[in-house]
Amino acid sequence: MEQAQITDTYVQKTRDISVSVTPQFIESESDPLENVYVFAYHVVLENTGDQTVQLLNRHWIVMSGGIQIADVKGEGVIGEQPVLEPGDTHQYTSWTVIRDPFGSMYGTYTFRSARGEFFDVKIPRFNLIHIDSSTVH
Repeated sequence: MEQAQITDTYVQKTRDISVSVTPQFIESESDPLENVYVFAYHVVLENTGDQTVQLLNRHWIVMSGGIQIADVKGEGVIGEQPVLEPGDTHQYTSWTVIRDPFGSMYGTYTFRSARGEFFDVKIPRFNLIHIDSSTVH
């Protein structure tokens, strides 16, 4: 059965930090008959400001079928707390599992500036969508 994908890039900028997220349905890890929908998401963080910052923490809200199914808080991203000099970017890919063909994620990253100031950067809400092309007419 052929699978259709909807893949967009979502971007939000907060205080000179741009966050871009591109989700992707992972067919090989998913099992729609068991309500298991696996998505990868590729994140690009860019420091467009004039001071060095460090990502300290993440906070994600995961939605599935319109219901919140996870509230994830932790240090850094994939085991790192990257330092971004002015003009630097940091990229990583992670994944999530939802129980419906439609969901979304959003959240915040907490950063510390070179001056010692803590601030939150919004992660744009992005859709997690799987469409079974055999049902599209």
